Amino acid sequence: MLPINLFLALGGASVVTAANSWIVPGSPWMSTSNTKIDAHGGMVYKRGDTFYWIGQAASHSVQPYMYTSKNLLDWTPASNPQNSIQWMWRPKIAKPNGSFWIYGQVDRNVQALKSDTITGGYSIAGSKVTLPPSGYTYSDTGMFMDDDETWYLLTSADHNTVQINRINSDGAIGSRVNYLAKGAYEAPGMFKVNGIYYLIVSGKTGWRSNPNSMFWASSISGSWNGPYGIAPEAQKTYNSQNTFELTIKGSQKTTYIYMGDSWDSKGGPDSNFVWLPMNVDTGNKKVTLEYHAQWKIDVNTGVVSYPSVKRRYEAEDAQIVGRAAVADCAHCLSKRGVHEITSDSAVTFHNVTGLGGRQWVQFHYRQSREAGEAHVFVNDEPAVNISSLNHRAGYHDIVPIELNLREGAVNKITFGTTGRNARAVLDGIELVED
Repeated sequence: MLPINLFLALGGASVVTAANSWIVPGSPWMSTSNTKIDAHGGMVYKRGDTFYWIGQAASHSVQPYMYTSKNLLDWTPASNPQNSIQWMWRPKIAKPNGSFWIYGQVDRNVQALKSDTITGGYSIAGSKVTLPPSGYTYSDTGMFMDDDETWYLLTSADHNTVQINRINSDGAIGSRVNYLAKGAYEAPGMFKVNGIYYLIVSGKTGWRSNPNSMFWASSISGSWNGPYGIAPEAQKTYNSQNTFELTIKGSQKTTYIYMGDSWDSKGGPDSNFVWLPMNVDTGNKKVTLEYHAQWKIDVNTGVVSYPSVKRRYEAEDAQIVGRAAVADCAHCLSKRGVHEITSDSAVTFHNVTGLGGRQWVQFHYRQSREAGEAHVFVNDEPAVNISSLNHRAGYHDIVPIELNLREGAVNKITFGTTGRNARAVLDGIELVED
């Protein structure tokens, strides 16, 4: 068996399309048309029993694109809301009257689109609006609908002011009702729990992720308290930037969902998504993201679930070549793992039982992305970079990727690294079977 760096010379394997059985933070999310979902900087709006996901399509000149779903897992491309407009960033949708409205950033100003139907037929409505009135342009948008169904547009301006404007009943952007001027923030999103308004914002670091922050106020026009982090600082919001907070009011519980973009280096079509449930401590007014490598929500009950049936294979029992060796491992499940997996090493799991076809495999390992990359290949397939299948690779201990497996205990899965200073510690792999 050859070390993994030699396998890379054989060429890249085709990326397997993602199954919609789970929400997988950082993994490419495929539509029902077997195309990668391209709807960044957007939001999800529920109408009836249907969810509408709108965002900017980097692969189509940053046009607003929309997808529909009944379960928040399977998304079907809708009509392109507006074919004539290009370079509209962070589109958000609202319904302040009998029409549907899209508000987005064009030339660093607000442009509105209007349609009688939610999924298509949008036309430009009025001229671009400069916000705030002082003449500063802005970069990002957020959208919030209050309990009385009043809509509010959130914007972040060049002079480090996040502001909230009411959307009037005629669709025009109305007066400012509040603002935040406590730092260099963008990417605002807001939701409400028990009468408290929670505002999530991102630092200004371009396409690079940063620790997003939370503020809270007791009224839509009240003073902002905070900030505090919503995730461990070192995780940089799990390598994502906030775009919207979705509330699911189920029959058993209300669940709040953080929607984030995991940008590539240019905010392009290789960007992915990080969606996570949020824990809201109403007594202390604290919101934290609940990280799960794979999860889903029952949109009727509001209950979140995770994979419960897995088949595990320990790295210490696998075939090892190169300088890698089994040693004690405090964070490993069995307290043993394979250490020093360098570019001349490989760890191969034999007789892996697959269900046949596409299947999620969780890789439990630690490695610094700055020092190298991890790779995997299955059976006779060429090696593929794990981080190309999941942006969480190298940033979290559990990295699910979807692989093509044969039915039965006949599969071979090899893990290795590339990079001059590559080092990895492999705990094991788990095949998700439900």
